[in-house]
Amino acid sequence: MPDQATLNHAALVLAGLTADKRADVALRFYFETRRYLGAREKRAISHTVFAYFRWLSWLDPKLSPQKRLEQAVTLHERFKADEKSIKPEALAVRAVPAWLWDELNFKSSSSAPADLSAVALAKADYLRQLQRDPALWLRARPGHAHALAQSLFLAKTSKLAPDAVHFTGTQDLFKTEQFKTGEFEIQDLASQLVSVAAAPLPGQTWWDACAGEGGKTLHLADLMYNKGVIWATDRHTKRLDTLKRRAARAKLFNYRTTVWDGDAKPPTKTKFDGILLDAPCSGVGTWQRNPHARWTTTPDDVRELAATQLALLNHVAGSLKPGGRLIYAVCTLTRSETTAVVQAFTAAHPELKPDAVFSPDRQLPANDLGAGSSVFLWPHELNANGMFIAAWKQSQ
Repeated sequence: MPDQATLNHAALVLAGLTADKRADVALRFYFETRRYLGAREKRAISHTVFAYFRWLSWLDPKLSPQKRLEQAVTLHERFKADEKSIKPEALAVRAVPAWLWDELNFKSSSSAPADLSAVALAKADYLRQLQRDPALWLRARPGHAHALAQSLFLAKTSKLAPDAVHFTGTQDLFKTEQFKTGEFEIQDLASQLVSVAAAPLPGQTWWDACAGEGGKTLHLADLMYNKGVIWATDRHTKRLDTLKRRAARAKLFNYRTTVWDGDAKPPTKTKFDGILLDAPCSGVGTWQRNPHARWTTTPDDVRELAATQLALLNHVAGSLKPGGRLIYAVCTLTRSETTAVVQAFTAAHPELKPDAVFSPDRQLPANDLGAGSSVFLWPHELNANGMFIAAWKQSQ
């Protein structure tokens, strides 16, 4: 159980939340102003705050913030000790907002027991995954995953992505020599699979249209072995500045950055072998890692973001070379932002043909995740964030 100091810190974090500042951002600001806190203390405070939002609907609103936080951690530890102590029916109505069920389509599974439908089983697995502590995934430099896992201890590789490493230790990774020398990035497995799906080749020209702080840009650059060029664009210059710092640490230089606000005018007249649109989304796929977002995201957000996603796809489509590939990725699982967007875009662009996300002819480790032109990556199947990926190919 957390000590009183941890509960007090966590209560102050809750008090600092605003409509524009979710728990993960509030924690970062809180720690920046209290640099005396050590790594162990920060982990304890973060764990307590996130437990609060995972179990929010179970908490007694009449209690003080510290008591509610303590109650949340108690529930979380009980769940970790015996996941069956919380019934799926209770999770379905208390762990997520009610509107979510109109937006999710769970796939069937032939492994479902006879007394439960496949959909009900998948739904229960999904809900239990949301209540677990999230996994910590690293991305090693190409070909170095096994060596990295051995050097960090308490880490293992994954068959799904060639450079993915699941870390289960407690050391401060940012202080390790391996991080300082650019041997890995902290990047979720689902995010890594987006770049694996893109499968850029050395010497090609790519556009990472919503690059943010550059996680996928750096992965694309690594997969291209620092050859060719990647245009990395975003509407925020500060994010692009962070990308540049990360690229320098990783010694990756085959990229260019420029600001692009997502309008119909592309940032360059260059035509691309591939375009990655990792679009802004509701983030439903990250609700295990960021449980506060469960209670701040609304159906209106989903509808507005779906319109933005479709507009962005329309704006980037004309920048493909003949034979070029367009990859659409969102870390959400809502129907409105995934299959509905794909259907509308495909109907509007007959010059683009749906293409296999994980192409068998590339012999990718992720082939067993699906061979279709769109793929849902579910948190309970990956032990990672949820993600949706779709692919098209420009006619020759």
